[in-house]
Amino acid sequence: MGKVLKVIEVLSESGDSYEAAIKAAVESTAKSVRHIRSVYINEQSATVKDGKVDKFRVNVKITFEVDI
Repeated sequence: MGKVLKVIEVLSESGDSYEAAIKAAVESTAKSVRHIRSVYINEQSATVKDGKVDKFRVNVKITFEVDI
C-alpha cells in the first residue's frame, strides 16, 4: 500500500519576516504532528501600524504522512 498524506491549513505571523512566519508555522505544527513533508505558501499578507509594516502573516498548507 502507498503512503497516506494529509494536508492541514495553518495561519502564522511574525514581526520579523515572511520567512520567520513560515518557520514558526512549521515549528509550531511539528510539536503535535509527525512526519511533515512539505509546506505550501497559500497566502501572504501584512498588517500596518503607524505607516510601517507591523506583522507579516502567512496562510500555509502543511503536508504530512499519516501512520496507518
